[in-house]
Amino acid sequence: MLLLSLIVLPLIAALVAFATPSARARPLIVAGAAILHLIGALAVRSGDATLGGWFTVDPLGKLILDVLSVLFTLCALYGVEYLHIRKERDNRIFCVCLLTFLSMTTAITVAQHLAVVWVAVEGATLSTAILIYFNQNARSLEAAWKYLMIGSVGIALALLGSLFVAYAALHGASGDESLLFAALLEHAGGLSRPWLRAGFVLLVVGYGTKMGLAPMHTWKPDTYGEAPGIIGALLAGGMTSCAFLALLRVYQVMQAAGEGPFARELFLGFGLLSMAVAAAFMAGQRDFKRMLAYSSVEHMGILVLGIGVGGIAVPGALLHIINNALTKVVLFLSAGNIHRAYGSKTIDMVSGALRRVPLSGALFLAGFLAITGSPPFGPFISEFTILTGAMTGRHFIVAGLFLAFLAIIFIGMGSTVLAVVHGPISPAGRTTDFRDTFWRTAPLLAALAMVVIMGVWIPKAVYDLVLAAAATLEGAS
Repeated sequence: MLLLSLIVLPLIAALVAFATPSARARPLIVAGAAILHLIGALAVRSGDATLGGWFTVDPLGKLILDVLSVLFTLCALYGVEYLHIRKERDNRIFCVCLLTFLSMTTAITVAQHLAVVWVAVEGATLSTAILIYFNQNARSLEAAWKYLMIGSVGIALALLGSLFVAYAALHGASGDESLLFAALLEHAGGLSRPWLRAGFVLLVVGYGTKMGLAPMHTWKPDTYGEAPGIIGALLAGGMTSCAFLALLRVYQVMQAAGEGPFARELFLGFGLLSMAVAAAFMAGQRDFKRMLAYSSVEHMGILVLGIGVGGIAVPGALLHIINNALTKVVLFLSAGNIHRAYGSKTIDMVSGALRRVPLSGALFLAGFLAITGSPPFGPFISEFTILTGAMTGRHFIVAGLFLAFLAIIFIGMGSTVLAVVHGPISPAGRTTDFRDTFWRTAPLLAALAMVVIMGVWIPKAVYDLVLAAAATLEGAS
């Protein structure tokens, strides 16, 4: 029952928020539901199941569920103050869609049926499309439509891929028609190999669109550039992680069917391409919110690259899910604060953030150092683990390209970030009365503290969960 309550609780809270007349109270309902969800997510134990095994918590799902819940709680706490200063916008639909997003992404983490995962991903997509339009201007409308149109193509390809996997099960040697992942794994050896391969390729393209892997990433720059920072954080750390989980579910089937090498080669290709595209577009980027979109493309590439390398890089990739999500909270929310303070998001209009909003500017700078893999932050550990896996697995060309792309991205991203935070306050830009306050910065500080902890000492519970999740992928050592 606890699993179902984690899915149903946000929906009940969404109904309560919709019926609540007070605009000030609705964000508090979201925050309260987020805290209850976090308590429940931490209380769930691997092996808990309901509805005949259709919803089950395994180590892999538990990892993503915990990351999602922590991420959403931090964003919800920030959202209380954010929505208060955005009083010109009615937040009723915004709060309802936030809670619907939490419900749908929770369903993705615990669903053990191929079709249920697809439905939940589509539900999460529809709920976030409305959130992207929160600013209600022409650019946000264009971003929402681009997100919907490209996402619709991706989800259609994912549906076709799911049907191909179903056909592989139906016409394989086993003759088992069940699309429960447990049944697919049990009978993986009897699946029709050509149909399974074709289905996996379509699923990589389909769910890879949701992740923002290149070249299916084209919705990200507009979406992240125009959406509120809180939505950018949820998409970059939450939605993308859930889409990655959907891919890993099918990757497990590929491994069990003896098609692991094929799947890993595909992951390596998409991973390197995504990092290359991010490196190319990061250079000379003048819009610091669009810059974060290309950073997200990079890190989605790092995730699939880690799985493609195999060995010790697999737990490194799973650890990177945690580090990426927490660091994206710091980056997107501090970028949002800077945007509110200056009324602009281009470096032509924004400079001297360390003087104008000292704490947000410092957090933005720290987030940049963290996301580019600088010690002592968590991403350094996970990226170094992936690099170690590439070297020990004798993927020397991959390791060389990995380091080269990281260096280019560090330089390109650094030039934009330093232009934003250093120097005098730009006389070209208009400033507002926005100031750093406790609730505008406390969630960011909490996220940054966790990123530092992950860089200097990984808690045993997290370490064990990552290793257990990696073991289920049959590629960890």
